[in-house]
Formats: sequence, structure tokens, C-alpha cells
Amino acid sequence: MTAAEPWQIAEIPGPKKALVVTKPGVVAAMIKRAKHPILIVGHVAVETDLGDKKLVDYIIEFAKKANVPVVATAHIIGEFLKRGYEPAGFMPAVDIGNRLVDSDWMGIDSKGPHDLALFIGLPYYMEWTILSGLKHFAPNLKTITLDNVYHPHASWSFANISMEDWMENLKVMMEKFEEGGT
Repeated sequence: MTAAEPWQIAEIPGPKKALVVTKPGVVAAMIKRAKHPILIVGHVAVETDLGDKKLVDYIIEFAKKANVPVVATAHIIGEFLKRGYEPAGFMPAVDIGNRLVDSDWMGIDSKGPHDLALFIGLPYYMEWTILSGLKHFAPNLKTITLDNVYHPHASWSFANISMEDWMENLKVMMEKFEEGGT
């Protein structure tokens, strides 16, 4: 297991920390095994350039290939719709965090509780807080952050990696769904 430090080094996560994702194919395998995954996307996805595309464009492509319902947070629903993609829902990030804790919530698509929540594009401090709540109050939910910074409150997280390595990881994850294998 690779050790990693929180991106904001003054934050103290406690004794239970996220496992570091060293191979992006593992994330694809976990998504494929999940019964009811969900992808929560924050506004940073619209602001982040990844070479020729914005992060939100990669997310749309990934969500389609992985067949994972997307929840758009903040004001970015319009960005998805401009690109011809309709997310399964949109709500404030803190609200989706609260709903994921609720064991009676039937999910964004009313098909039952989610067993895997993927996060990307939220401000670090907000994602840190939401993941902390989920870690402590949603014991049956596994969480993965797809950001390029380490989130110790997730179940799994990438380490603090460069934009280039992050882009490569996102591409590898998409390829795993294209080829149908892990």
C-alpha cells in the first residue's frame, strides 16, 4: 500500500485513511462490480482544462461508457445540457452528501441505495467534509475520488499527481470500459 498525504497538509484525517489507487484499471473494475454506482461532479470540472478538452467533457464520455448516473452540483447543469448530456439529477453537493447517508433514500434514479459514490471536481475543502461525513455515517457506501489530489476520507483516492498523470489515468479508466475487460 502506498502512503499519501492530504493535499491540504494541515488537515488531520484520523487513523482510517483512503487506500491509494496506483492503477486506474482497479477503479474501472470496482465500478463494474458495483451494483448501483453514482458519480457526483462539481463545478471545478467546468473550469479545468485537460489539453484539448475540459474535464467535464471527459466526465460525460466516461459516464456514458461506464453507464454511471451523474449528479451535477452547483450551477453546472447548464454545462452538461449545452453538451447534449442530461445528468440523472442536479442538487447542491452537501445535499447529495446528506442523501447518501440516508439509508432510506432510494437513490437518484429510485432504484435503491447507492453502493459506490465517485466524486470529481468539487472544491477540496468541500469534498473533504462530505467524504468525512460519508466515512463516518454511511458504513455501507464505498467512495472513490477521481481528483488528482489525495482525499484521505474516501475509501480510495489517487495520490497527489500531476495533471499529465491524471489525464493518463482518466484515459486508462475509459479504455477499460471500451474494451469491456478489466
